[in-house]
Amino acid sequence: MTSHGGEWFKSSRSADNQQCVEVRFAGAVGVRDSKDRNGPALDVDASAWRAFVAAVRAGQYD
Repeated sequence: MTSHGGEWFKSSRSADNQQCVEVRFAGAVGVRDSKDRNGPALDVDASAWRAFVAAVRAGQYD
């Protein structure tokens, strides 16, 4: 997992799309909706985030 210094970012595959999920790595992993940057964010434990990403990559949610 790449650190982004606690700044919010979205997938490079999102291109210029403004309707994305953004994440940040600052202790816990923050997840928010890019359409509502002032709205609530979900904080997830880093190990739970890694497990989620591994499951997505393995196609468990296809």
